[in-house]
Amino acid sequence: MTTATTDLAGLILGEHDALTAIRRDLHAHPELGYEEHRTSGVIQRELASMGIAFKAGLARGTGVVAHIPASTDTGRPSVAFRADIDALPIHETSGVAHESETAGVMHACGHDGHTAILLGLARVLLAIEHRPNPVTLVFQPAEEGGGGGKLMCDDGALAGEAGGGVGPAVSRIFGLHNWPGLPLGTIATKGGPLLAATDEFSVTITGTQGHAAFPHMTADPVTAVCQTVSALQTISSRNAPPTDPMVLSVTQVHSGFTHNVIPGEATLGGTLRTVTDETRAMARARFHEIVRAQAGSFGCEAEVDWHEGYPVTRNDEALADHVLAIARSVPGVREVQRLTEPFLGGEDFAYYGAHVPACFFVLGSCPEGETSPALLHQSHFDFNDAAIPVGVEMFARLALADPS
Repeated sequence: MTTATTDLAGLILGEHDALTAIRRDLHAHPELGYEEHRTSGVIQRELASMGIAFKAGLARGTGVVAHIPASTDTGRPSVAFRADIDALPIHETSGVAHESETAGVMHACGHDGHTAILLGLARVLLAIEHRPNPVTLVFQPAEEGGGGGKLMCDDGALAGEAGGGVGPAVSRIFGLHNWPGLPLGTIATKGGPLLAATDEFSVTITGTQGHAAFPHMTADPVTAVCQTVSALQTISSRNAPPTDPMVLSVTQVHSGFTHNVIPGEATLGGTLRTVTDETRAMARARFHEIVRAQAGSFGCEAEVDWHEGYPVTRNDEALADHVLAIARSVPGVREVQRLTEPFLGGEDFAYYGAHVPACFFVLGSCPEGETSPALLHQSHFDFNDAAIPVGVEMFARLALADPS
């Protein structure tokens, strides 16, 4: 056993090959949200082999929460670390030796790497003689739109043994995400909003079908949809300050079945991303007003189906400072960035922050010299295994740090 954090790099290096093998095995066998039965089994097998207490079957069956005690019982609450374990419905085209063996499903977001990093944290902590804090490991299903983080919280993952989890209750939680747009060895985060709320919408505009040669005898939903798409962009440009980040993207438009018939119905769908509760509420209200007004101006009717997605991922200010300070002490970290603007992607890590102070940070994973890396959610993406040691050491130093 080692007693000092100065030996961490050596410990992690000794585990790198094994963690890479686990990561590539997970990559070859991806599973969608709430279907991660094999993945959950691998996690449970690894935890059991280390003698770590865990509870499985959370969040509809595939979530796992584990507990590593402090070396001396000081009565401290636990510090938690989270990894998401699900894959995406994308057919892989990376061509790597460990390419997905499941058609139409792949780890296009690097959750296989996040899982390997969290297992690496467990391996390293067990090799350290003095662990001042109890540690909770949260392996969460269904981050990709399934809201698995909320169900993990509902099932008591942060509440400790008395509330449905294991070990003592959690007092703070950390999470990370690989970021191929930043150089390998970069750690970046900020206090306050880091990632956006992710609402989704579908709109059906109903008019009157008719002959394309006699549009005046119809109520044309296609024209109404076209005008609505343009008008919706004024929510950002005319209803919110330019300094308030917001994106409204219409990503689907469907209508019609032949060239000489004006259809009776047209649909559109997309997403709204906001970083404040006030702007989120305003944008939703204006969305409904604009859609109904535009449809009505063409003699059509509109029906809106609004799905409220993940909340804003807000970092605790003090924990964000703490993460950046820790990053400066990690030898493998080449650059530390305090971000000034949030990303408009979304994350269900947001749900944990509603229960305890939380901090989410990004881990640069772009190989040196690479100018056009495969990005998240692309079919040729593969997690960079060289990022595993940096992720493990960041988590380990946060686990060993004085909570004050």
